[in-house]
Amino acid sequence: MHSTARLGVPVPGWTLPPHPAPMTLEGRHVRLEPLSADAHAADLHRAHAGDDRLWDFMGYGPFPSAAGYHRWAREAEASRDTLFFTLRARASGHCGGVAAFLRIAPEAGSIEVGHICLSAELARTPAATEAMYLLMAWAFGAGYRRYEWKCDALNLASRRAAQRLGFSYEGIFRQAAVVKGRNRDTAWFACIDSEWPALRECFETCLSPANFDARGRQRERLSDLTRLVRAASDPALGG
Repeated sequence: MHSTARLGVPVPGWTLPPHPAPMTLEGRHVRLEPLSADAHAADLHRAHAGDDRLWDFMGYGPFPSAAGYHRWAREAEASRDTLFFTLRARASGHCGGVAAFLRIAPEAGSIEVGHICLSAELARTPAATEAMYLLMAWAFGAGYRRYEWKCDALNLASRRAAQRLGFSYEGIFRQAAVVKGRNRDTAWFACIDSEWPALRECFETCLSPANFDARGRQRERLSDLTRLVRAASDPALGG
């Protein structure tokens, strides 16, 4: 019997995007370098020292010693499934954070950004925003169709960051994992390739020198710009 069920929209000319390889991404405010334990661990440990809350929702850390962080960085650097980057602020020259591509599925055209850990000196700065823009730009430029962000549902700061960056809320996966002996419900967000041109314009407007006044304050906020692009807002954040 012939089915009359509606089928998915055709994707003509679909070709698999490349698996990301270690690379350097250059911006005006930040430089993303492939994580190197020997080159970056000491500076990263210094940047994160004294703020154990950074690790509350991570599957590892905190790291009381530089040697312990170096061991973690060496394992992360060697990972074949996850590609880690060090975020180096151009203004200071210091390494102030880490981010990564993970759950990389070229056959589905899907890639995730995660393992984001930013020091106090880097968080909520144009350098941090630009780092997220550079990673997203690489993913969509390489041909990925879907760019994901996932976090512990209790991590409202991460959920706010995802929404600010233009990721659309897709729901909560209940009891998705056990992390450090505690339940984790996971909040899912994503951007798709059809949204990227508008999101790129939002980022470029936000990061433009013309968007900063003489005191370095932004005239237009990224969250206000991306609000018009997001397909769905996180109900926990009030839109």
